[in-house]
Amino acid sequence: MKKRILIVAGARPNFVKIAPLMYEFGRHKRLFEVVLVHTGQHYDFEMSDVFFQNLKITKPDIHLNVGSVSHAVQTAKIMIAFEHAILEQKPDLVIVVGDVNSTLACSLVASKLNIRIAHVEAGLRSFDRTMPEEINRMVTDSLSDYLFVSEKNGLRNLKREGIDPNKIYFVGNVMIDTLSANLSIINESDILSRLRLTCNEYSVVTLHRPSNVDSAETIAEVFDILRAVSRVVKMVYPIHPRTRKMIRKHKFSSKFEELGNLLLINPLSYIDFIKLVKESKFVITDSGGIQEETTSLGVPCLTMRENTERPVTIEEGTNYLVGRSKTKVLSFVKKIINGKSKNGSIPELWDGKSAKRIVKIISMIQ
Repeated sequence: MKKRILIVAGARPNFVKIAPLMYEFGRHKRLFEVVLVHTGQHYDFEMSDVFFQNLKITKPDIHLNVGSVSHAVQTAKIMIAFEHAILEQKPDLVIVVGDVNSTLACSLVASKLNIRIAHVEAGLRSFDRTMPEEINRMVTDSLSDYLFVSEKNGLRNLKREGIDPNKIYFVGNVMIDTLSANLSIINESDILSRLRLTCNEYSVVTLHRPSNVDSAETIAEVFDILRAVSRVVKMVYPIHPRTRKMIRKHKFSSKFEELGNLLLINPLSYIDFIKLVKESKFVITDSGGIQEETTSLGVPCLTMRENTERPVTIEEGTNYLVGRSKTKVLSFVKKIINGKSKNGSIPELWDGKSAKRIVKIISMIQ
């Protein structure tokens, strides 16, 4: 008898993670009946629909349409809607990915209804509970029956927290599955010519976390850093809708737009964005997934945070933690431009086969 599996996605990073899972489950249709649930946490075209098109993900079977509201309201709305979905679908397993509100909300509902939960990307910890994502990660892991880990630090974290080792599986990184599977298409993207950029002669910026963009004080610091870097190298900033809103709110729009060497653009599709990153001199970010993608691509990454839940990208990869220190940022930019950045390596099991491992394990679950 087929196992009925609900796969949950809600935000842009989730779509990249579910793509290889959807493909791999699709290769085993005699074993699985998969229902894709889109919570609608990211709901506009640039943050949602274009990713489904790019990554050839089938149209969601269920769309919860929760939209963008506060953390508490969004989590509550997802829980209410997802409970109806579970009661109607009666799944054998719910798969959640990453660390967004959808991940937490759907795990809570499944747990209360005694439905088994698999968490893909389990065990990651920043040890910073001021980050909403950290709470989402910890609670989801505590509720999950199967914890699929992307890097060995995750194994240590889960052991420290007393998670039953029989629930934990080191499978590698599904985001790198997506990157590997799409590399030939990524290479064909014409985004550089459309933006009139030259390979290795520009940098990419992606900053959206509340700690960096929610107050006038932090935006002022970010602006000061980007202004200094833009004097050294051209910068391209595909700006998150929420970040743009905050920049307008705190009256920084004209200042950013007046930086002659900073190109502000709308969010890009997955294919175009990865091409932009792949051919860049370096990336400045506060994103978790981009730390992993730059490590896989061998592109230097300056993470504008005080911590990271992905330490392997620093220990083995191309990532540096710089916070909002202009001195640190400029120091590393100088090293990178002078060809003195560290040579990273690809972490263990980041080989494009993580989804295959996950599906094989799930196929053996009784």
